[in-house]
Amino acid sequence: MKLVIVRHGEPDYEKDSLTPKGWREAALLADRLCREPADAYYCSPLGRARDTARDTLQRLGREATVLPWLREFSGTIIDPRTGEESIIWDQMPQYWTRCPEFFDAGRWLENPLIQTGDSAAMYQEVCDGLDALLASCGFVRRGMLYAAKENCRKTLVLFCHFGVTMMMLSHLLGLSPIPLLHGLILPPTSVSTLATEERRKGEVFFRCCGLGDVSHLYCADEPPSRSGRFGEVYEDGYAVRPFIHD
Repeated sequence: MKLVIVRHGEPDYEKDSLTPKGWREAALLADRLCREPADAYYCSPLGRARDTARDTLQRLGREATVLPWLREFSGTIIDPRTGEESIIWDQMPQYWTRCPEFFDAGRWLENPLIQTGDSAAMYQEVCDGLDALLASCGFVRRGMLYAAKENCRKTLVLFCHFGVTMMMLSHLLGLSPIPLLHGLILPPTSVSTLATEERRKGEVFFRCCGLGDVSHLYCADEPPSRSGRFGEVYEDGYAVRPFIHD
């Protein structure tokens, strides 16, 4: 079985929709996805993800099931200096790289900063939602593997967001999400694919076969968006107010 996870197009966050560039990206994405129709489609409830899925679904005459847990991961942490809330990946590398537990899939939730907010509960919601979806296809989680009486060649497409994708990768691959959130980027309308590997009958593990692929944009001379990235150099102007940096 394959999971095809799609990040939404370049976002207009104020409208929870897409920018003009985002709509172009969504059309090019539809050109790609329509060449290989999937068995089922799922979508975040947020507008930018649903707008990204619209062209693909209309061309195929299909509908997507909206899953609340596919919304953008918005687990919070509290800055002890100011009392302000922030999402968990809004941390400076000068802080998170000094915390060994952030590199441990079994311990990252123990970090005192993580415990100030609701990230643990939201992470569990994503894990439970993903496992329920896989169970509906006959894959039942047993430790780090999934038991399957009969594997299948179904393809599921999930239209969602960067943060929640990192949480799904964390759960499926047994990795802490913190280095994933800070060390990877998925450009808008990028396609990430995970496939089951059944090396022993009835037991599968998921392998990432492609991450953040935007070949459909390059083929149409549409440059990938920088949405979600900080500047390559400080003077680029993408820097934000430091959060928990010393």
